[in-house]
Formats: sequence, C-alpha cells, structure tokens
Amino acid sequence: MRDFPSCFGENGVQVADSSSSSTARTAQNLVTCVYQCRLRGKWCLITITWTKNLMGQGLSVGIDDSSNQCLCKVDIKPWLFSKRKGCKNLEVDSSKIDMYWDLSAAKFGSGPEPLEGFYLAVVFNQELALLLGDLKKEACKKINSPPVPSTAVLIAKREHLFGKRLYFAKAQFCDKGQMHDIMIECDTVGVTEPCLLIRIDSKMVMQVKRLQWKFRGNHTILVDGLPIEVFWDVHNWLFGNAIGNAVFMFQSCLSAEKLWACQSISSDPSVLAWSWSEKFRDTQLQGLGFSLILYAWKNE
Repeated sequence: MRDFPSCFGENGVQVADSSSSSTARTAQNLVTCVYQCRLRGKWCLITITWTKNLMGQGLSVGIDDSSNQCLCKVDIKPWLFSKRKGCKNLEVDSSKIDMYWDLSAAKFGSGPEPLEGFYLAVVFNQELALLLGDLKKEACKKINSPPVPSTAVLIAKREHLFGKRLYFAKAQFCDKGQMHDIMIECDTVGVTEPCLLIRIDSKMVMQVKRLQWKFRGNHTILVDGLPIEVFWDVHNWLFGNAIGNAVFMFQSCLSAEKLWACQSISSDPSVLAWSWSEKFRDTQLQGLGFSLILYAWKNE
C-alpha cells in the first residue's frame, strides 16, 4: 500500500516522464490487489501484484502488518516465470509463512492477472490466510488443508488500462457482491468540447461536459444501492504530454469526500503522495470500503 501514489496532485498522477517510450509504458501493465486479513490476531495487508512486460509474466506477494511494517515480500521475476509452479517457505519473527502457486495451466486475457486455471495460496503458521484462483481443491491438497474459504477480503485494486477512446475494467464494489463491467469513454483528439462518460454494466451513470474546465472532480453514483464516490483527473489527457495518463478512483467509502479534502490541503506533490497513501491505507484498515484506482493510458 505504501506505493499507492496521490491520485490527484498535478504531478502526482505522472507515472512516466516525458522521455519515456511506448515500450516503457508497456512495462506499466500491472494489476495490484490488496487483501485485508487477520494474522497473529492483528489486521494485516497482503498485496498481490501481477505484472506483464516484454520479458513475460511476473508475480509479487507482500505482507504488511497493521503498523505498515513489511513482514515479507516474495518476487517471481518474469524471466523466471517459465517455472509457473512452486512454493516459498519463510520464517518471520518466529512465524512461518508459506506461499504456494501453480500457474502452469493459467489462462490470461489482455492483462497480467490470470483469469482461470490457477491457484495462489498464502499460509501463515499452517493457517490459510489467502487463497486465489479456481483450482481450490488442488491448492488445499497441496497445502494439506481442508477446503475452507480464506477470510481475506479484497479492499483495494489498482490497474493500468490502455485504449484510444474506450477503457474497460471490472470491479466488485463489496465483498461477495456482483461483478460489474466499467466502461470509461472520452475522446480528446480533434474534439472542441471533450466529454467524459462512465458506464456501469452498459448503463450511463456519469457524464461530465465542459471537461476542459472540469478536468478534476468527484461525483457520487449508486451501484446496487451502494453509494460509490468517483474521482477523476484527466489533466494529462487535455494539457499534458502525449504519453500522459488519466487517473480514476471508484471508492465505496462514505468518508471518501473527507479523504479528498485532506488531500487538497497541500500543493507539494511529495506531501500529497504521503498524505494520500496514509489516509487511503488507514481508511481500508478501518474496513470502510473498497477502492479501485485506474490509470488510463491513451494508445498512440
């Protein structure tokens, strides 16, 4: 969670500098998921990052405790990803952490996150902390555990999207809730009055006209009766360099507006980044909702 940048500082949304090439942008093709669970009687965060670049697919697993101290981190580098099945055993502060994965039959879409045919399990002191994938029976057999669901809850997701006018993502705004299709539409090339449209399951839920004046803002929508605060920053699309990205955040959190206000106090990008990361993380640890951050890159 510590590397989640400030979404809405003018400089904070820059993920690549002006000298970057399209190859460098391809390297940004990653998905980060943050899960909350209880380890040693305390709330902890398990961060799973799926990556895809010219070297292939990669995976990173990190565990942080409630005081933001990193307990451990395991990286499966893309150039080693030909070994798609394995395990890693660690001992941290007299506790045993075991990680098991099998992606040998995994199926991927356009992004780096596997869709099916895989499992990833994190075991803490012989207790299942996190289990991902559809091969749950195979995973439980491997770790010698009964097929019981893990108590970990997805609380945040960060994803990079690529497109020219349309950007697509999926989100589950509450635990065990319905999976929704998100479509962001914005044409800024050769358009005198750019307009931003957001659709959930093909239904338009938000429209921003006069975008050159409203390139940053927030709006509340309803999804499954749940208020979702939508923040957007498309400054780079309209006024930045050719490879700039827009940033969107969907937050099912009643205090999201307070986070926005706290973030707006300072104009120093470094302060903004630190403030936003801390507020964002504290909010998630309090169990106040789910957050989806989307970095939308325009293809050349």
